[in-house]
Amino acid sequence: MLLPPPNVTGNLHLGHALTAAIQDTMIRWKRMSGFNALWVPGLDHAGIATQVVVEKKLMRECRSTRHDLGREKFISEVWKWKHEHGGNILQQLRRLGASLDWSRECFTMDEKRSKAVIEEFVRLFKEGLIYRDLRLVHWDCTLRTAISDDEVDKIDIKERKFLNIPGYDKQVEFGVLTSFAYPIEGGLGEIVVSTTRVETMLGDTAIAVHPGDQRYSHLHGKFADHPFNGRKLPIICDAILVDPSFGTGAVKITPAHDQDDFKAGKRHSLEFIVIFTDDGKINDNGGAEFSGMPRFEAREAVKEALKKRGLYRGAENNEMHLGLCSRSNDVVEPMLKPQWFVNCDSLAKQALQAATDGENPKLEFIPKQFLAEWKRWLGNTQDWCISRQLWWGHRIPAWYVTLEDDAEKDFGVYNDHWVVGRNEEEVLAEASQKFSGRKFDISQDPDVLDTWFSSGLFPLSVLGWPDDTDDLRTFYPTSVLETGHDILFFWVARMVMLGIQLGGDVPFRKVFLHPMVRDAHGRKMSKSLGNVIDPLEVIDGISLEGLHKRLEEGNLDQKELVVAKAGQKQDFPNGIAECGTDALRFALVSYTAQSDKINLDIQRVVGYRQWCNKLWNAVRFAMSKFDTDYTAPINFNLETMPFSCKWILSLLNKAISKSVSALDSYELSYAASTVYSWWQYQFCDVFIEAIKPYFAGDDPAFAFERSSAQDTLWVCLDNGLRLLHPFMPFVTEELWQRLPPVSGHTRKESIVTSEYPSAADAWKNEEVEYEMDLIESTVKCLRSLRAEVFEYRKNDRLPAFAFCKMRAVADILTSHNFEILTLAKNLSSIQVLLSGEDAPPAGCAFENVNENLAVYLKAGEKVNAEVELVKMRYKIDEIQKQQERLEKKINAAGYKEKVPLEIQDKDTEKLSKLVQEMELFQKESERLEAEKSL
Repeated sequence: MLLPPPNVTGNLHLGHALTAAIQDTMIRWKRMSGFNALWVPGLDHAGIATQVVVEKKLMRECRSTRHDLGREKFISEVWKWKHEHGGNILQQLRRLGASLDWSRECFTMDEKRSKAVIEEFVRLFKEGLIYRDLRLVHWDCTLRTAISDDEVDKIDIKERKFLNIPGYDKQVEFGVLTSFAYPIEGGLGEIVVSTTRVETMLGDTAIAVHPGDQRYSHLHGKFADHPFNGRKLPIICDAILVDPSFGTGAVKITPAHDQDDFKAGKRHSLEFIVIFTDDGKINDNGGAEFSGMPRFEAREAVKEALKKRGLYRGAENNEMHLGLCSRSNDVVEPMLKPQWFVNCDSLAKQALQAATDGENPKLEFIPKQFLAEWKRWLGNTQDWCISRQLWWGHRIPAWYVTLEDDAEKDFGVYNDHWVVGRNEEEVLAEASQKFSGRKFDISQDPDVLDTWFSSGLFPLSVLGWPDDTDDLRTFYPTSVLETGHDILFFWVARMVMLGIQLGGDVPFRKVFLHPMVRDAHGRKMSKSLGNVIDPLEVIDGISLEGLHKRLEEGNLDQKELVVAKAGQKQDFPNGIAECGTDALRFALVSYTAQSDKINLDIQRVVGYRQWCNKLWNAVRFAMSKFDTDYTAPINFNLETMPFSCKWILSLLNKAISKSVSALDSYELSYAASTVYSWWQYQFCDVFIEAIKPYFAGDDPAFAFERSSAQDTLWVCLDNGLRLLHPFMPFVTEELWQRLPPVSGHTRKESIVTSEYPSAADAWKNEEVEYEMDLIESTVKCLRSLRAEVFEYRKNDRLPAFAFCKMRAVADILTSHNFEILTLAKNLSSIQVLLSGEDAPPAGCAFENVNENLAVYLKAGEKVNAEVELVKMRYKIDEIQKQQERLEKKINAAGYKEKVPLEIQDKDTEKLSKLVQEMELFQKESERLEAEKSL
């Protein structure tokens, strides 16, 4: 299994903590279950993010840009920063107890991974899957690089709206269609055009008018002899790319062609009349007055200039889709640039087929709902732009060959002059062969590869690919890929595409996608909201002042800082309590039952911290019952054990079976709740209480029971701690090390390498479980009755009665008088009565256990019959409503034909129980009426 490589620039957040908690639970369980378990750690070089961090550092400390340093020195600075700060997140993962194989730690730009990335590019290029083309790309003006389609977030704007854009002090207006006029040469009138990006008119050289537009029919002859007129021009989006034989420049058309067409590489051939405008009247200085302006400042300046020249024709609301870079939040611009692309057609088809082919596809998604998302993405994939205009990253292994006799000497002007190779020596040899007998120079492409291009190779590269290593042969394909569903396409799809193409098989058999962490209110984690939480702040605790200080050390502006602090004050008025790693991990894993979002409430983590304390105290109490020379036996006689010991072992067996089954099906939340329930509600709340009398003194009458209870305690602690260990590694290790040894056996060095518990069929005892269920229900009702009616006499020992409708129930309660008195506490006695032979006791408070059993509690004075009657009438009314609803369901048309037989049987059984309960309550009500009249 691979740890999704966190960014080298990153600090731990709750998303990392969730990933680590889930994966560590899985790998510890598999390791303890005897698997050859490998969990590989790694770091991603995070090209854009790291370069930005180091550039900001240089500007802050030296007032220098990367261009001041030059490429070589700047990259040296980045490596220096990486060595000093880049490992923080891996240290934090250790604090979370992540049991990774740290000896295999790798970095996407270390020597081995760099070799693999170069090999990846070369092979894909030679297979015809990587190509270079002049195409419109998404350009990020803040990052000054091309980005892929997947890194663009689309937002819908319905009408005029102002947004905060990086680099601008004022908000920028969007959702507006601006109209202005172009005067036509020769005083022939004007043409009004409309655009959402009025600043782009500065690049216009002409207007193309459809020949069928009768509004401009009078212009046809005027421009009939122009070289553009009547020619078929290739259309891309809202610009006509002019063939060099026509001249240079771009021609604006209205309306724009569909964006999806140009992204798909479609070209339109249409005939246009081209009309040249009187540019001098529009722009006296040829655009010089706008030179150097940021684009959105130019937008307003152009509007003002148009108004001044009398050419502005107004603006109106305009619904639009705006593309924002997911990294910088800047508005992306379409830019015509030569870039390297991966042809994804065949790759996507293979990845899609791997998850959909046959009844047992190679690739399985958990939860299954994400298969539909997989189909949607891969059924509509575009070619992947993999070049980035950065310095930090894997430099593209492609060299441009400039021939001595080339007419054009500009870099990259001839697309067939590129040579791809693993190193310069290989490139020179190929270029010499390709351009045999001609003199040339070579220059490597200055661009670097998209970070996802290297992380997409991760399942192969961490195992030693392209070399034929033992790790690669043993562990590829990996077993499972666990990550957040937000990077299903960014990372998962690319790993699958590249794994099949380069590794010959899917890179993993299963994809387990966890929900995304939100705050307690369901809001996305955001620094500007003040709800981003560092897991170490939950583990160690932090004051409100400490949370504020962290915000102040960030990059928030003053307004955002005020909002963020207010958010922290509202959510964490007293800061965050120290919870420890185990409580945080357990809470996160427990939350995974939620669908696609986790609304994390820190108070729930605090609750698990308190439970850790209870677990610690319960285990310490249990271990105090072992003699100093106690050693656990290898075997014991289950048949002769006390009832409570048989019961807890039977439930331990059930908890083990359920947990293993849940872990096997990736239902981690259910596995965690199963283990928690056994420890809390069965071992602590019942078993420990049930055996306390055995250890109350040295009564020889309890000698056997005491010995049996010791052995059972040891079995429960040993199995229970190993069962809990994958979820809570630290507290379980500490407590397990303190357990007494097994007679004649050497203890494993650590619980990490001990065996995960397996079900023991010999412990299964359904009869004992049924009897204890009845005892627990009886005790629960007696406690509830006492709390409700006799709170003022809570320390008195009161006599109790169990009134049974069936002899079998009476026999069970009679035989377990000891357990009932022990667990119920503060009872002087419990007398079992049988309907038909005994009458219900008078002067008692009453509580119904089930349709066959009721309990009574006697006080020293007469019970208020009127109060008891009110309670009785309420319960009769509730039972009657349930009975009516169920009868209506059973008697509904089509019930017998449509409802499964097992459901019908359950409904019939439930109705029968309700009828019996009603009968019991009615008789008790009649008895109380009689008492009331006395």
